[in-house]
Amino acid sequence: MTSPTAEPPPVPPPQPSPSRPRLALPAGAWDCHCHVFGPTDRYPYWPDRSYTPPAASLARYLGLLDLLGVEHGVLVQPSVYGTDNRMMVDSLKAEPRRLRGVAVIDPSISDRELEAMHAVGVRGVRINLLFRGGVSFAAAEAIADRIRPLGWHIQFLLDISQTPELRPALKRLRLPVVIDHMGHFPASAGTGLPAFRELLAMLKGGEAWVKLSGPYLFTRRPDLPYADVTPIARALAEAAPGRCVWGTDWPHPANKLAMPDDGPLTDLLGDWVTDETARRRILVENPKQLYD
Repeated sequence: MTSPTAEPPPVPPPQPSPSRPRLALPAGAWDCHCHVFGPTDRYPYWPDRSYTPPAASLARYLGLLDLLGVEHGVLVQPSVYGTDNRMMVDSLKAEPRRLRGVAVIDPSISDRELEAMHAVGVRGVRINLLFRGGVSFAAAEAIADRIRPLGWHIQFLLDISQTPELRPALKRLRLPVVIDHMGHFPASAGTGLPAFRELLAMLKGGEAWVKLSGPYLFTRRPDLPYADVTPIARALAEAAPGRCVWGTDWPHPANKLAMPDDGPLTDLLGDWVTDETARRRILVENPKQLYD
């Protein structure tokens, strides 16, 4: 049995020299899901965490965006920092025109702190139900009341197949909702899974947004192109192209498979969304609406 004081397992670093994608992304494209980490002497990790990420600097992430042909990025507060948003906020201050952020907060946060985060580009709050260091679903309604005046959204990292009564719970929040990583349910369950059909209905009804990201998190295939995820991504994009955004999930901290090359990983979007107009909507127009 692992000791509760044992160092959480380290995550391998991302590919050091990723390929340039074959897919040409439209001008103004957004990566709507990424993380930055370190240095640990300035931004220490939360003691109660599920993993220990590799160093992944803002400069390296911006270089990846340039390689992929992406103009904007959304930094999502990772669970390893808990509610200490300093790394994310400092990164937003360094690149105010290029970046937006999604924070993790406690409901007791002051209005002054919220307004300061809004001023530097935070536009949402993440509720992480899969990894230690997140905020519980029970806190979501209290958080929703705090951020509603700012026009922010709530982003959920959860397994939709293990979250009963999700739709009515989200409706009670009365603000925009984003579902991480296509619902993060086992891809082997397929598109006929009742929870997935419910997610499609939510998207069609304008009740939620979804991120086309992180296919390696819920596939049963060990390598790209994670073929069992393809029908899921296509179904989401076809059902509601106006409710989908895309993300790299760089540096892929929760990935348990071979570390993907970000060029071919980006190329998956061309297979998931074959219509160029729909791809532009997902990459440019939807993020501009969601992240202000």
